[in-house]
Amino acid sequence: MIPVYITLAYLIGSIPTAVWIGKRFYGIDVREFGSGNAGATNTFRVLGKGAGIPVLILDILKGSAGVSLAYTSIYSPESFQFTNLQLGLGVAVLVGHIFPVFAGFRGGKGVATILGIVICILPVATCLALCVFLITLFSTRIVSLSSMLAGISFPIILNLFLGSPLPILTAFSIVVAVLLVITHRKNIKRMLNKQESKIELFAAKSK
Repeated sequence: MIPVYITLAYLIGSIPTAVWIGKRFYGIDVREFGSGNAGATNTFRVLGKGAGIPVLILDILKGSAGVSLAYTSIYSPESFQFTNLQLGLGVAVLVGHIFPVFAGFRGGKGVATILGIVICILPVATCLALCVFLITLFSTRIVSLSSMLAGISFPIILNLFLGSPLPILTAFSIVVAVLLVITHRKNIKRMLNKQESKIELFAAKSK
């Protein structure tokens, strides 16, 4: 049954929310504009809040839905097998988001989907890492930098401040951090060249 769960999680992750919403309501494939990614940040950049907010919410829900398939399994939520299944489902749904079968395997970077995954598995560490994201975002207005620093802080928070209960969770937190850095390679290059885009956190007041 585990291969069935993994496949379902991958298919959930493969739902290309940014692509479908952009094409259906705006006649635009967001992958052809901005950063070229099918994620919430690029959707905000290309199509605005009207499309960006739904994509953000749906991408988070994708991650949570994929991991939550574990609750329909035979394993007890307190068991080691349950945790392993959650992690496997999380990886599957994330791979689906980055390489979606429904959108030519050209997806997003997975930041919102990772948030949906980890908030189900490690909610306290996730909320603290989210605080790092928000502090960085308000300080720099750079989403990519905020995402990477939140990801890097995730294993530090989990292991140094909270104490990871299982070695596999420690490994998972490190994988999340590394994956976020890897998927933001182009952003790192743009930041080094001082070309990375910044977002407007608050709309300018009309005079």
